Amino acid sequence: MIAVDSSTWIAHFRNVESEPVRVLRSLFGETELLVGDIVLLEVLQGARDEAHAARITHELNEFSIVQMLDGEIAVQAAHNYRVLRGKGITIRKTIDIIIGTFCIEHGHSLLHRDRDFEPLRTHLGLQVL
Repeated sequence: MIAVDSSTWIAHFRNVESEPVRVLRSLFGETELLVGDIVLLEVLQGARDEAHAARITHELNEFSIVQMLDGEIAVQAAHNYRVLRGKGITIRKTIDIIIGTFCIEHGHSLLHRDRDFEPLRTHLGLQVL
């Protein structure tokens, strides 16, 4: 299964041409994509108004919406953060360490366009597209 980060969804909704957006669009109808609840939150925070938010919600509800944070993921995400910090790497956004850890723990690949995921790939085994 492939999780899609808000960085890719936002670029998709803004019609920004990028490799992650091209990959995302090529995957529609071809493989199961999942949207994390916290990814949904990030995307909806950027909606212009309620009508725009409703359109985004409708489109994203076509995919599996999953809970990304629970007690086990919280503990593991904090551990992963400390591991990276011990290597001199600070992940800027807590949400990114949660998303990355969720994907690592569940064996999902992550489609993104956010540099904060690179250390999770390099040092923790996050699979990315």
